[in-house]
Order: sequence, then structure tokens, then C-alpha cells
Amino acid sequence: MATPDIRPVGDLPDAIGKTAARELSGAGISLLSTVSEHTPAELLAIHGVGPKAVRILGEALQERGLSYRA
Repeated sequence: MATPDIRPVGDLPDAIGKTAARELSGAGISLLSTVSEHTPAELLAIHGVGPKAVRILGEALQERGLSYRA
């Protein structure tokens, strides 16, 4: 049975992919403002979230005047 596509998730960009969206949502991350509370390394530690998703999220953060936690 296929896993349902749960996008869109909050205001996360669809371009991150359905697996990353599902796993971020499962970790309680569904808004870019919540993404900004994490470092890229913390997001990469979430199964299903890879470098491409982290790059896309970083670009979306910049567009909103936000950034990853240092």
C-alpha cells in the first residue's frame, strides 16, 4: 500500500518532497518558523530528510527573512 502524500504541510515548500514533509511533520515541524529553530544538522538527523530538502528549506527561510539556528 502506498504512503499517502500529505502535502502541503503548513507552509513548508512542496519541493522538499513527500517523504521529507511527512517526516518533518511527524517530528512536529510543519512551519518555516519552526524549521528556523533547528540547525541543518538536526534536520539531517531526521530519517527521510536529506541534503536537498535542507537546501530547499534554507532557501525558503531566506525568502522569509529567516535562517537556521546557529
